[in-house]
Amino acid sequence: PEQIRAVFKKYGKGGIWGVIHVAAYKAVGESTEIPVTYYHNNVSATIFLLQVMDDFDCTRFVYSSSATVYGTPPKVPIPESTRLQADSPYGKSKVMAETIIDDLTHGTPLLYALITIADEKEYSPTHEMASYLLAILQNAFIAPRAHHPSGLIGEDPLGRPGNLLPLLAQMAVGRVKDPVLKVFGNDYPTPDGTCVRDYLHVLDLAEGHLLALDALAPESKLFDNCPTEARYKAYNLGRGQGSSVLQIVEAMRKATGFDYKTEIVGRRRGDVPDLTADPTLAEKELGFKAKQDLETACRDLWNWQTKNPKGYDTESK
Repeated sequence: PEQIRAVFKKYGKGGIWGVIHVAAYKAVGESTEIPVTYYHNNVSATIFLLQVMDDFDCTRFVYSSSATVYGTPPKVPIPESTRLQADSPYGKSKVMAETIIDDLTHGTPLLYALITIADEKEYSPTHEMASYLLAILQNAFIAPRAHHPSGLIGEDPLGRPGNLLPLLAQMAVGRVKDPVLKVFGNDYPTPDGTCVRDYLHVLDLAEGHLLALDALAPESKLFDNCPTEARYKAYNLGRGQGSSVLQIVEAMRKATGFDYKTEIVGRRRGDVPDLTADPTLAEKELGFKAKQDLETACRDLWNWQTKNPKGYDTESK
């Protein structure tokens, strides 16, 4: 926490224009095993960040959430109007953080003595408390693929990967020695019975967050149609096209040439059938449009993994 405060101290009050908050523990399965760890990291750390932002008059906040906040949605593709009802501790930690941010933007004195909502033109950086907090909740759908096309930057989980694509990549490169991939359930109401997710390339995800930050500029008209005075909106970032577990396995088989063996096992607690985004609102209001397809994401992942078979552990290469 003090490292965060030190960054703000370096630039002084009003010196940091805005914050994009993407840090979190993010494995659904793991969150069911160590829920308190997830709540402490994902919720408590967010509260601390918001408190430090208030101390240093930083009022623009982009929060990267997750489609898991929707639980088992009644409609797919999922619109932002869907109620928040997560099924896993990970998803619940994101709902909690969203709720806190929502309360702040509506002026509820949950974390601070006073949060008032006002137009930007009325904000004075000399106020002891921030006059408003602008927030866009980025429902960055459940499976962002964090690998740059250069192969120089990629996703390197600590320990065994808790998400599907990095696990498949590490199996193909020999870092994970499992002879088979365990598929958690094939009796979901999806085309092949396995869970469906909206896989989004990290470049598209990054662009969506930058567009969100741009939307917080003083000249932005984004909040003119808000139903209340609160400066708070949610946007889904995704391709609008889901892929099942078995489809991802086949896509990675094509990208890597590795002959994956699969074994169907029981459902995993916290999983839901389909979390496919409806990005219509983000396209309309932010100008967001995913440009990368699944084949490109798998290719970039494999490029990273083959160039970095042990991840960032350069001493072992």
